[in-house]
Amino acid sequence: MSPVQKRRMLVVMMLVIGAGGALALVLYALKQNINLFYSPSQLASLTLPENKTFRLGGMVVKNSLIRHDDLHVEFLITDYKKQIKVHYSGILPDLFKENQGIVALGVLKQGEFEAKEVLAKHDEKYMPPEVAQALKG
Repeated sequence: MSPVQKRRMLVVMMLVIGAGGALALVLYALKQNINLFYSPSQLASLTLPENKTFRLGGMVVKNSLIRHDDLHVEFLITDYKKQIKVHYSGILPDLFKENQGIVALGVLKQGEFEAKEVLAKHDEKYMPPEVAQALKG
């Protein structure tokens, strides 16, 4: 092999190693920032670590909303198979109400969901696709 061929081979190997390293860093960053969606039934069948952020979606159970003196609220979310209690401190969206689909972002603590953010549907007919699919399943 001539010196020119060796140099080309070295350059190609460095490019392949560099591209592989860049791909590994991108995949690692995506893994750290992904927020998975779970329904209450899926959540009951999984063992997730506490303090791992994920999204929980379903329907707010009728007559389950409890408002405390401060901005803290508690309510139940269901997918018509299982229910889970949700705690949230903050101002709920204006469209939030019982018997409505929502998606909450938060963590699981002692079997209950601590929401950091609550999203409600924006009109009468809209439901997040993940919620609709989970309710059909």
